[in-house]
Amino acid sequence: MEPKSTPTVEHAAAKHCYEILDDGTAIGRTEYVPADGGEEKDRIFYHTEVDDAYAGQGLASILVRQALDDTIAAGLTIVPVCPYIKTWLKNHEEYQQHASPVRREHLQAVRQLAGS
Repeated sequence: MEPKSTPTVEHAAAKHCYEILDDGTAIGRTEYVPADGGEEKDRIFYHTEVDDAYAGQGLASILVRQALDDTIAAGLTIVPVCPYIKTWLKNHEEYQQHASPVRREHLQAVRQLAGS
């Protein structure tokens, strides 16, 4: 399905995600565990998806680029637990300096969030 309008990306901070919208309707999202506000400056991205009806149009890349740009602008480090973001970073070398390797505590944070 072709988008009705030019898709836009919005940060839904209360839901800990970025959403890509078509004419105001969310058609995809990338979810993260927020930085804890202390010394930890990691934003752990763990899931990205775009509605199947919009697949194959590069919308996930648009979504992820905006989410990562915002993360970098906020002074946070990208932690790519999400397979899509991990692959995206490999293809966009200019973002790799802002990424941190996935550590055990990152995976634990994702598991805790899923359990809540």
